[in-house]
Amino acid sequence: MSDILTCAQCGAKNRVQAVPGGQVPVCARCGANLPWLHSGTDASFAADIRAGVPVIVDFWAPWCGPCRVIGPVLEDIAREQAGRVRVVKVNVDENPRTPGSFQVQGIPTMIVFKDGEPVDRIVGAVPKGEILRKLAAVQAS
Repeated sequence: MSDILTCAQCGAKNRVQAVPGGQVPVCARCGANLPWLHSGTDASFAADIRAGVPVIVDFWAPWCGPCRVIGPVLEDIAREQAGRVRVVKVNVDENPRTPGSFQVQGIPTMIVFKDGEPVDRIVGAVPKGEILRKLAAVQAS
């Protein structure tokens, strides 16, 4: 299964398969790195969670202290696991419908999706290792 990513530099749509660990998918047109961490919205959410790889959706808000702690951790994971995991950040203040539909009651809440379906949930600013363990379990299933 492949994923369609839009290049932030040139706007080209790229069909991307999973790439080897540590590598980042690049745009076929301009060669720029493709965004495996991006902002999701209520309107884009259904497309955001459909991917050939597990998707971590981070429900967050800019005023949330623990959200600011977990943000850089998820950026690291998106970079280190590029091509094997996609990270989508949904600002709950700007996009209230999606977190409501998944009963998100506190932030940060991260939901892991596989094949468009929720398979795991992480609540709070947890250590990177815990997130990686949950991802490994989803990838192995």
